[in-house]
Parts: sequence; C-alpha cells; structure tokens
Amino acid sequence: MRGSQYSDEELSQSQSSKFPQIIYTSRTHSQIKQVIQELKRTNYRPKMAVLGSREQLCIHEQVSILRGKAQTNACQALCKKRTKRYCTHFSRVTEFVKKNPGIGDDPIDIEDLVNIGRSSGPCPYYLSRELHKDVDILFGPYNYLIDRGNRKSLKIDWNNSILIFDEAHNLEGLCADAASLDLPSGLLTACISEATKCVDLSISRRETSSDKSCNPDNFAILRALLLKLEKRIAEVPIESKELGFTKAGPYIYELLAELNITQKTANMLIDIIERASALLEEDANLSESGGSRKPNGSTVCRLESMGDILRLIFRDNSNAHAQYYRLHVQEVEASATDGFRGKSSRTLSWWCFNPGIAMEEFSRLGVGSIILTSGTLSPMDSFAEELKLQFPIRLENPHVISGNQIWAGVAPVGPSGYSFNSSYRSRGSLEYKVELGNAIVNFARIVPDGLLVFFPSYYLLEQCINCWKTTDQQNLTISTTIWERICKHKLPVVEPRQSSLFPLAIEDYMTKLKETSSSGAIFFAVCRGKVSEGLDFADRAGRAVVVTGLPFATMTDPKVRLKREYLDQQAQYQNIENKGLTGEEWYAQQASRAVNQAVGRVIRHQHDYGAIIFCDERFAHSNRQSQISSWIQPHIKCYSKFGDVVYTLTRFFRDGGTRGPLKVGLPQENVRVPQSSEKSDKFHLEKLLIPQATPIDPTCSVDSVSFTKQGKQDNISSHMREIVPANRSSLTSDKIFQRSILKCSSDLTLTEKEDLINGKKSMQELPGEAGDLVPQYTLKKRKLLITGPDQSKHNEKFDHHSSNIVKKENSQNVSMQSPQEKGEVLVKNEIITQKKTVAQNFQEQQGVLLQTVPCNTEESKGSAFLIQVREKLTDAEYKEFVGYMKALKSKAMKISHVLQSIAKLFSFPDRLSLLHGFKDFIPAKYHSLYEHYLCPNSDAAGV
Repeated sequence: MRGSQYSDEELSQSQSSKFPQIIYTSRTHSQIKQVIQELKRTNYRPKMAVLGSREQLCIHEQVSILRGKAQTNACQALCKKRTKRYCTHFSRVTEFVKKNPGIGDDPIDIEDLVNIGRSSGPCPYYLSRELHKDVDILFGPYNYLIDRGNRKSLKIDWNNSILIFDEAHNLEGLCADAASLDLPSGLLTACISEATKCVDLSISRRETSSDKSCNPDNFAILRALLLKLEKRIAEVPIESKELGFTKAGPYIYELLAELNITQKTANMLIDIIERASALLEEDANLSESGGSRKPNGSTVCRLESMGDILRLIFRDNSNAHAQYYRLHVQEVEASATDGFRGKSSRTLSWWCFNPGIAMEEFSRLGVGSIILTSGTLSPMDSFAEELKLQFPIRLENPHVISGNQIWAGVAPVGPSGYSFNSSYRSRGSLEYKVELGNAIVNFARIVPDGLLVFFPSYYLLEQCINCWKTTDQQNLTISTTIWERICKHKLPVVEPRQSSLFPLAIEDYMTKLKETSSSGAIFFAVCRGKVSEGLDFADRAGRAVVVTGLPFATMTDPKVRLKREYLDQQAQYQNIENKGLTGEEWYAQQASRAVNQAVGRVIRHQHDYGAIIFCDERFAHSNRQSQISSWIQPHIKCYSKFGDVVYTLTRFFRDGGTRGPLKVGLPQENVRVPQSSEKSDKFHLEKLLIPQATPIDPTCSVDSVSFTKQGKQDNISSHMREIVPANRSSLTSDKIFQRSILKCSSDLTLTEKEDLINGKKSMQELPGEAGDLVPQYTLKKRKLLITGPDQSKHNEKFDHHSSNIVKKENSQNVSMQSPQEKGEVLVKNEIITQKKTVAQNFQEQQGVLLQTVPCNTEESKGSAFLIQVREKLTDAEYKEFVGYMKALKSKAMKISHVLQSIAKLFSFPDRLSLLHGFKDFIPAKYHSLYEHYLCPNSDAAGV
C-alpha cells in the first residue's frame, strides 16, 4: 500500500507533540513483558501503553475461550450496539478512560490490563487500543506492525516516530512471510461453500422480505470464479512431487487473467467478498427466537482470507513487486482429517523472497528512525542487504562479562573417540546416538544446576531419547540405560511440539531445578524452538548449554530451495564491489543464527557465568566459528580428546563460586560454614568435627609437609568464610607441589627445574630417575571424571568397565602434566599403586594440600580437615557429606550407615588422607566399626 493512501488523520494525530513517539516491538508477549518489568525498575515514567491480542486480553466469559478468526468475529459481533448480547466490558472503556486519565503514567503490562478489566470492568483489549493514541512509548509484538491490515487499524502517528525492533534476528523471516500467501485446496473449497451459502441466503431474503441490498448474482459470480480457480490449479502440470510447479512471480497475474481477475476486476471482487462476509455474520447473529443463531457468533468466514489474498496480489495498483516473488504449486497427500479420502491436495503459494519490501513501507510512512537490536544480527552486512536498508549507524558491543565467566569449547569426538557429526549421513547411526548420550551423561554430572541441550530438530531429539531409553546396545552386560544414567544426575524435561504444553514444561523445569534430591535439571530442546527464543535462563537455571549440531533447514523444502535459487540469481546481476548474499551463504547463516540464539540462553547478566559446549566436529572449522557471536569467538577452544573437555570443564565449574554475587530469583543454595556471629542453633560443621583420640602431635604441625607458613587463629575463620562449595581450584597446590618435588631433587639442573615448574616437561621426560620421584598413584589428583557408556556403580569415576572410553596406554608412559597442559585421562588400571605405605606416602607427597594451621583448639582441627574435604569433594558430594554430618548430629540415621557412606565418599586414591583422617573424629567405641568399612574401601581405591 502506498504511503499516500493513508489519510492525514491517520498519519498525523498529534503534530503538536513535542517529542516523537517511540514504538518498541519484540517477537512475543513474554519478551514484551520482560522489557516492561525492566522499565518498572527504572526512575523513568513516560506515558506508555502496551498492545496485545484478544487471546491475551479478552475477559469475556464465552469469547475468551475461542481462538483465531472465531474469537475475532465473536468479539466484533458482541461489540455492535444493535445486538441484544452487547458486551458490557466494551461499553465501559470510554467511561473508565475519562475517570482515570493517569492510567499509563506508570508502566503497565498485559497482566495489569487484565487485572484492571476484572476489577473495574473495562475490556482490556479495547482499553489498550484507546490508551495507545496518546503515549510516549508504545509496546507490542512486531507482527502487529508488519502486517498491513493490523498496522492500518492501529492508526499510529508514524511521522518522525522511532521504531525499535528488539530480537530483530527474526525480522527477515517475518517480513517475508507477511508479504507471502498460501492458498491450500481446503481453504478454497471452504470459500466455494460459503459463496454458495451466500447465494442461498440472498435469494431467501429477497423472497421473504423487501431487502434488495444483496444481489445473489454477485455471489454467484464469486462462486463461479472460485470454481474456475480450483480447476485451474488442479490442471497445473506437476512432473515431480518433490519439485512441484514453479514459475516467476509475475506469472500469477497471467494465471488470474485467464479467470478474468485483473487489476480492474479485483477491487470489485473484494467488495463482493466484504458483502458476503457481512451477510454470513448477520446470519450467524440472528436473534435466538429465530432458532438459527450460532452460539457466541463464532462463525469463521473463510472468504475473508480470500479477500486478503487478492489485496496482497493487487496492492498498490501495481505489479512491480512481483519480481521478488516465486509462484509454486505443491501436491501433497491429503490426510484423513482433510476429508479428501486419500486424494491429493494442492497448495498454490506466492512467496516473497525480498523482506525489504515491508521495511521500505515504513520508510514511505515517514518513520524517523528504525533501530534493530539483537545479540545475533551478525554478519550485519548481509542482514542489511536482506532488509534493503543502509543502516549507516552500527554498533556491535562486547559482552559485559569477563573471560573467567565463560567456558566455550568444541568437542569433535565423544568418550569413545567416535566423531560427533549431526549431518544427515551420520546422525541416524546407533554409534552416534550412543556416543552423544554418553557425552551428555558426563556433562550432566559435571555441570551444576541447570543444563540445556539443543538438537537441530524435533525428529533427531525424539530419535536420540528413544535410543537412550533402550538398553545400551554396545555393552549388553550393563543393564542401566543411558537415559537412566542421565536421570541419575539431573531430572529431565523435554520440549513439547505443541505450543499449548510449553508453559507446563517450563514450570516443570523450574520445579525440578529446585529439587534437593538431585544436582539439577536438564532441558532437552530444539534450535529455533520455544526454549531458544526469548527465555531467560539466568544463573542456576542455565549453567551450561550443549549444541548437538548445526540446525540446517531441510534442503529439499520448496521454500528453502527457491530462496537459495533466488539469491543466486540476484547475486549474478550485482557487481563485484556490491555483491549480494548467495544462496549457500544465506543457508549457512540461518543455521548459525539459530545456534547463536540457543547459546544466548545462558550468561544473562554481568555476574552470571556458564559454559557453551559445541558437540559437532564442524564447529572446529574456522568458517563455522566466524559465524558464532563475536563475544563468544575469543573464548572458543577446540579439544582433540573428550577427556580434555571434561578436565577443563570440571576445573571451570570448581572455580564457579568465586565469580561474583548471583541474581535474585533462583537463589544459589550454597552450602557454607556459618559465621561465628550467627545464632547458635545453626549447623556448625567444624564444631562437629572434634578429634576424639588423635595420634597427631598436639601442635598440629605436619613438619614433613609444611610448605605454607602458619597463620594466626583469626585467619582461619576468615579463610573458611571465603571457601565456596567444593569447587576450589587446586592449581596453586599443583605449583607448590612441583616446587616441593624439585627441592627434594638435587640431581636436576636449574634449567630442568624451571621446565618442570613451568610445565614444559613432565616428570617422565627428565633424565635418570627424576621421573620416579613421585609414585604414579599420586597423579590421581588430576584424574578426569568421565562417565562411559557402561558406568553404573561409581558414576563419579571410571569403573573397571570403562577401558573402552579412553585407550589404555602403557603405565610407564604416564607422566605428570602441569596445569598449563591438557589433562590426560587416567584409567584405573593405568595407575601403579603401592599397598604397603600408601597412607604415609600419600601424606608425604600430597601433603601440600594439607594447609598447616594453628590448632590450639579442637574445633580448629575440624576446620583444617574441612578444608581438605572441600578441596577433594565435588559440589554434589560435599552436600552429601554435610547431609551425613547433620544426620549424625540429629541422630536421624544409624551410625553404621553414616560411617559406611562417608567411607565410600573418601574411597578414591586422591582422598586416602580423608579416609584415614576421618577416624580421628570418630568416638573410640566406633573405631572398629569404621575400620570394618575402611578396609574394603581402601582395597577399592587400589591400596
């Protein structure tokens, strides 16, 4: 529609306004709600209004349960004053606005409007329409503005206005869809039926009354043209169902001209359709005494859709825009619900491949500024080219977080070394699905709280979950399925296909996230789905996101295929300096933008932190990484081994609690030692850990391992308060340990000592017997925790079935690696153990982790032991340990069960000091019982 077709009243309702009106739009109502909530938190109070649909705002008892055209027709019928069932909510709008002139001075959202309607009576839908006429800021979904019909009905003053499209990465597709049309056989059949009914109604009225306003001949002409159009579409030759029938955009005028539908006759047909719609509406709203009125006026007039189609084709009294279109006729097998009894059904489509058409209309309306915002607009050049706007001012900001708040990595292979590639050729194999499932088991164990896993499609999501729920086909001796092992670590939620079920899924996820019986929840979702768009998974709700592949659109889809062909043709006509986007480039960018939207669900504010894991080898290529959001690119690392992924990811989350305060909402339930100023009834773990019969020297100094200076008693409590739940890094300890080893070796040269400290050489690479200074079992401290496909008992470590995950290497080649190097995965049978003096050796070699503190009181001995517990245990294990200690204090569990459980927690080689040291805090009468549990656990640890 041309800008000149708008009246002066429509284009300018407040020319005297000092400031231009701001129209702030986003994709969904939920995103609009988030923005208004943020506005409420500021000191700014501009006059504002928010637009919503009848589905969101209607409070009429009967109309509110309807949807779509039925709801619109019912609402419009009840708002006519001449009807007996006049809507009382609609009638109260004008009076309410007069009595409440200040409404909109404070930010209000859709829920506020609904509450006003229910408490005071005015219709929230028409109240929003009334308020938006004179506001400083207008909020609404942007499909209201892109759609020509909706935009005209709003009567917004576009002159010099500021139009903001938030989450604008979807704008390209919505603009193109708004300018396109689809005419399926079912809709055309319904229109023919309604035209026939109009003929009968008009004849009946002429016979029974003097009403001559409706000419049955006009409706008969409409019906005849629709029948001819149906026949013409059926005659279109389709040689291949896959390719369909395709012509250039202007061909639609040739096809319609055969039916005598042209620029001259189109307006006449539109008038007839409008009269037909009015006639059908009147028939649907006859008085109850007539006995033929349908309830609620809920008749859906299909002819209105046909009128919209004709307006779109013959808009602006010109066909110049047709060059950006393609006509396509597709034949599909009709479903049983279509009523065609197995017959084929055809759809006539006229697709627009130039989304800039809609944006150019805003320019003609006199909009002062158009602002697009999104975290996934890059690359901006191609985006601007698609929308046919220059955008002379462009801004691409870095993220507000620092480098230690993000972990981003590419995992090209899984635990068994099988490559991750979700392309069509490999994603259907059993090996791929099992490997991906085992990787997710590991991520579910490592990542605290919420984990999001995105698949390229619903089909692949469902295929993988179905596979994981069956017995592991690669190891039939293990009865536990992959799905059961995932659920052991996190409670699962799967994104539903149906939009109506999605709010329940979100509620279920948030509920499971708060469950104390598990270490969090895992949400399986789809790129371009509902989870990936506009939802805020801040803090605990989303600690990591896993992208399992590139969500390419189906290449054989007619619309995708024709879009690529269109862009390739356009690129050929442009010069080298201003070469446009090719079809292949557009195809790749669409997938990358979907990935960027998915990974953007985590790390939502400056104090947040999280991990982004790309499980597809194609993300390792530079051309793929270049299309990832620029704020992520500097942090992406590619790992050749899955063990390296687990190693670095584990270290990242161990340091997670030191990254700043968390956002209010889903509170981080940190387990910490209460400060001395807290009430005495609080749980003091260090007070419970009081030595009962200690063989240690009363001075509590371990001379053989005292590499750190002794501090004062006051420093102990302050140090304890700074400790975060079981995730402190042992990096510093590793460095001190290396230096201690070098001190013990007088045979090394100065250069060799520096190489070992800096991680340039391992112990095995040193000459002579220098590499044998440390028993190899001490390397277990940095062992990566990987769950293989056959893990069932010890899910926190490799078990003896896990040799198929990481290739076994010769134990003599196992070397100590510095923190700067990638961690090498050590399998249990690669560790050389020494049973005799393991406790003494462990203390002597690993004693650097025992921070020497003054122990003038028994309570401080417990604090020192607690530091070691925090150092060694994971977050989940530490919470479990605290639970056992609480149960011990409250006598909620038997002492035998508590001791047995704690012994199991301390049964790994790097925790032997805890296993033996905990005995000092057990009353003497239970020593024999604890030793009974200690022996088998020491054997399990390889002692």
